[in-house]
Amino acid sequence: MTDIKVAETTRLAGEVLDRVGTAVVGKREPLMLVMAAILAKGHVLLEDFPGLGKTLAARSFAQALGLDFARAQFTPDLLPADLTGSFLYDQREGTFDFRKGPLFTGLLLADEINRTPPKTQSALLEAMQERQVTIEGETFALPAPFHVLATANPIEYEGTYPLPEAQLDRFLVRISFGYPTSNEEYDVVQRRLERRREEIVLQPATDAAGLLAMQEAVETVRVDESVGRYCVELATATRTHPDVLTGSSPRGSLALVLMGRAFAVLRGRDYLVPEDVKAVATSVLSHRITVKPELWMTEASGKRVVTEVLRQVATPTTLEGSRRP
Repeated sequence: MTDIKVAETTRLAGEVLDRVGTAVVGKREPLMLVMAAILAKGHVLLEDFPGLGKTLAARSFAQALGLDFARAQFTPDLLPADLTGSFLYDQREGTFDFRKGPLFTGLLLADEINRTPPKTQSALLEAMQERQVTIEGETFALPAPFHVLATANPIEYEGTYPLPEAQLDRFLVRISFGYPTSNEEYDVVQRRLERRREEIVLQPATDAAGLLAMQEAVETVRVDESVGRYCVELATATRTHPDVLTGSSPRGSLALVLMGRAFAVLRGRDYLVPEDVKAVATSVLSHRITVKPELWMTEASGKRVVTEVLRQVATPTTLEGSRRP
């Protein structure tokens, strides 16, 4: 694997974002969060209304990163074997051959993940956490890198199966793109007219080996103890908030550090500062918080809890020692 320094990772990541930005117009900030999650070796839940570029973003990242891409449409009749693959009997050879499912790819788009039953949703758990699948007692390693970008529709609840907390916790971040401005929406129309075709093809800025090297560069980002403890205090504060039934698990504290490091690299630094943590806190923590049932009909939400926690927890002063001498 090629050794890539932080500065080169920053440049390559910026190039990837520039190329994806030609397809997904006007969404630089949420795209930076997706890029940071990939650099942090995590998975992304894109929860937004239909037609806002979730599928396009997933396909564009796969192209710009030079990763193999597979799409699985999650429907009520989707079976676990449809994702993992299965053993098929070869009559000529008299043996069982394993046929790989769409999980065996670099980037998997799990489209409308909340439309499939929990049994099939759970087929993703081992793949997302362990980077492997077990079929009929035999374990198969998934390719590296392996990332899941799942989409969910937050407004249609009929015929859907909400993701359990255990699976939500496996997603490093939950991100929404939101509606574009009028100018951005016209830009989408204009670019389509200029292309004279529906599909968008992006040239890769790197490949699978290059992404692995970029992820290793992120691992070298320095985290001062005060900033690490700040991440822990933020996650801990969500557990004592009066609106919260269950707060963030310790996985949330770790996710803040991992995402913060990747975001620091995107900003061109090899050390983590509190501002990086604040930039990613909502996308990292909000889906790990369960609001009390009696508050479901109010404005209480995981996002609001994170906003209030960020105001309440004291921000540490960045130490000069955390910077490169």
